[in-house]
Amino acid sequence: MERRIDAADLFWNDEHSADQQLEAVASIATHMKFRPKSVLTLAPERRAKYLATLPAMSDAIAARALVNYHLERQRPMMGAFLDLLGIAHDNGLINDDNVVKPDAAKVKDAAKALGEKFPEEDVSLYLATLVSQDPETWDALVDVVEPSAAH
Repeated sequence: MERRIDAADLFWNDEHSADQQLEAVASIATHMKFRPKSVLTLAPERRAKYLATLPAMSDAIAARALVNYHLERQRPMMGAFLDLLGIAHDNGLINDDNVVKPDAAKVKDAAKALGEKFPEEDVSLYLATLVSQDPETWDALVDVVEPSAAH
């Protein structure tokens, strides 16, 4: 829950998430039976907690919150993963818009190595986020993040 609240707080403070923030305000208002204007006047901590505890959240809101969380809190891990894959980056952000899809075996090896350097929960969340954001590029991670799907 602490990580969810942290991600929600980062989401509310991201200037590039305005569309998703409006959607989140509407979702919270509906769920809590508040007026949207009332949601906007909530203290930032309460707004983050309400978002983090919503029983259902759109993919757009979840994706934006996860991206913000990783950019703010997990840059060293992101950079380490890209280093393991030999992908050029700037502090965890891929530089090139036309990155060639990495070899599946190399991706799985990099994921395993990442799991040895960083906490398992952080690695699992990061890899699942990659798959959800770009399933075509990161399809080799599907078995890693969803081991039961392989059986």
